Amino acid sequence: MPSKGEVTRQRILEATLQLFSVKGYFGTSIHDVMEEVGITKGGLYGHFRSKEELWNNAYEEAVLIWRGIVFRDASAIDDPVERICKVVEHDLLDYVGEGVFAGGCFFLNCLLDVSGRSDAMTRRILKGFVRFSKLLASWLEEAKERGLISEEVDSREVADFIIINLNGATALYTASRDRRLLETSVSQTRTFLEALKR
Repeated sequence: MPSKGEVTRQRILEATLQLFSVKGYFGTSIHDVMEEVGITKGGLYGHFRSKEELWNNAYEEAVLIWRGIVFRDASAIDDPVERICKVVEHDLLDYVGEGVFAGGCFFLNCLLDVSGRSDAMTRRILKGFVRFSKLLASWLEEAKERGLISEEVDSREVADFIIINLNGATALYTASRDRRLLETSVSQTRTFLEALKR
């Protein structure tokens, strides 16, 4: 059973994730977090020494949440093209579309907020997008090796295109809350990837 301190720490992280996703890092004050959780400044700083440390921990928690949703059952899918389609579907419909974070995508919203204001945070978020793109590219390379898609396919370019597509759909959905945008993006990504098959 978690201790009272562990429960409080988790409550702080959960509140911070939602606040940062809606208001951004710079738009969220320590007072906002304290008020949301119902703790004192001493109680908050007993768990996190600074707002930046709180963001770094919230970022790690957001990554765990995102991975748990987006990569659910992915390792059980043998066909790498189908694996990509399923990951895209989970990302847009189950992560963004289900409102895991009140503001939409924690990473995209934070990136827009910190760009030009914190090089370290910007680099950290962009590094995550690059890692995701490299993973998708490796799955496309696997598909090429297995003769499932043409050797002519530029795996890195296609993977980057998918990331751009995900972020564009996410931004438009966050602004409109029109789920059709997410569904269309999922459908068109599948159509595009199926067209790469031999």
